[in-house]
Amino acid sequence: MADKSQMMKDVESALEHVRPHLAVDGGNVELVDITEDNVVLIRWKGACRNCNMTQMTLKAGIEEVVKGKVANVLGVRVVEESDP
Repeated sequence: MADKSQMMKDVESALEHVRPHLAVDGGNVELVDITEDNVVLIRWKGACRNCNMTQMTLKAGIEEVVKGKVANVLGVRVVEESDP
């Protein structure tokens, strides 16, 4: 994996582009980690935790933006509160 700390910063920066859209409905997203195989792990926050549109938001919004702005990211996956 490329420099993980730089990749985390780059992903966090990419997430800043989607956060205003989530905040409109009272939601947010937290960067949890990046796996060794370059999959970004996120956790839904606020209203996003109970929203039935999160799968669409994940694929058509967050994953598209992150993959478009950060080289080497292969995907984005949601982890639950009890996950790492």
